[in-house]
Amino acid sequence: MLYQGAIDFAKRAKEHLEKGEMAEKGVYISKAHAIITEFLSSLNVEVGGDVARNLEKLYRFMLDQLMEAHLSNDGKPLDTVINLLGTLKEGWEGAVAKVRKEGLLSE
Repeated sequence: MLYQGAIDFAKRAKEHLEKGEMAEKGVYISKAHAIITEFLSSLNVEVGGDVARNLEKLYRFMLDQLMEAHLSNDGKPLDTVINLLGTLKEGWEGAVAKVRKEGLLSE
């Protein structure tokens, strides 16, 4: 749900950017930023190892892209963030579906 929330906020930021509504753009970039920051703070590299370290790099890159979009009023970094979040969301959904199929996780 949080991935979808961050995607939705980034999309709304882009919509406001395209309309020239800069204050609203900033609000939604901040909301997406807060969710990604929460993802970052929840990582545990001791448990997650390389996966956690790679996610950390990816989340930091996305935070940089959000800042770039905000400062330059450019929608391309927002597209990058939206696409990356979508890929991560699909990956988690696939992993959960596989675990459920194997009977390791209840509905």
